[in-house]
Amino acid sequence: MAIDTEEALRHVIARVREVQDTLERRLVLENVSSYIDYASSEMSEWAFLSALVEEADCMLLLDVNNIYVSAMNHGYDPHAFVDGVPAHRVQQIHVAGHSNLGDVIIDTHDAAVPDAVFDLYAYACQRLGLVSTMIERDDAIPPLEELIAELDRVRAVAARHAKVQEPEEALACLI
Repeated sequence: MAIDTEEALRHVIARVREVQDTLERRLVLENVSSYIDYASSEMSEWAFLSALVEEADCMLLLDVNNIYVSAMNHGYDPHAFVDGVPAHRVQQIHVAGHSNLGDVIIDTHDAAVPDAVFDLYAYACQRLGLVSTMIERDDAIPPLEELIAELDRVRAVAARHAKVQEPEEALACLI
């Protein structure tokens, strides 16, 4: 039995509301990186996600690297995704590195944030303003000096594009 997109959306909204009611807390949902397309879809991922966070009254963790990875894998404009999500629902941003295998990009968190992801992060900062940002690094951890330099770059991009006066004011953290 096939489930249409609207039916799937209603199902997920109901489950998110149920969990939030039980926990008495708002959830923060993250956009995923994807590697295959659905055979058919009635709406874009960002339209689905936007309807979900609005109707379930939850927040969004906007993973800029996941947007970039999925956009390159599926051939859409990553700026359309950033433009398509409700800014007032974005609670946090993630940036990370990935592995480009030529015909597919994999979200690996094992490399420095590449320039293309920094460019998309700058675009997100212009649209969303100052949002707490985290660098994801799960493997191939470089020396601390390199991580701090990457964190400084995140802060500088946020400061420049989100109209923050001092880079230290950028809410970037490193795990």
